[in-house]
Amino acid sequence: EVQLVESGGGLVQPGGSLRLSCAASGFIFGNYDMRWVRQAPGKGPESVSTISSGGVTSYVDSVKGRFTISRDNAKNTLYLQMNSLKPEDTAVYYCEARPLLSFTTWTRGQGTQVTVSS
Repeated sequence: EVQLVESGGGLVQPGGSLRLSCAASGFIFGNYDMRWVRQAPGKGPESVSTISSGGVTSYVDSVKGRFTISRDNAKNTLYLQMNSLKPEDTAVYYCEARPLLSFTTWTRGQGTQVTVSS
């Protein structure tokens, strides 16, 4: 069973930084594409960044140059380094996993709250 547990969220001032982590278990981590999705209050989910099983990354335009996605296959962990945070980055951030070259539904963790406010 795929299990994903996010951590690292919190309250930070504008311009600050946070590093989110997602601990994965129950599957061969290196064989899965991974992504971070966020959902702000009253809005739909937004895919923030994706990293393929081979390490190819992509970002939504609003976070390019500020966020960095990475993965450590030896530790079965996904990361999101978030710098220069803005109030509009406030959301619940979810880690999601999907098998390589699959079109099945992404599996989502429970999420971690990120609040950017002074």
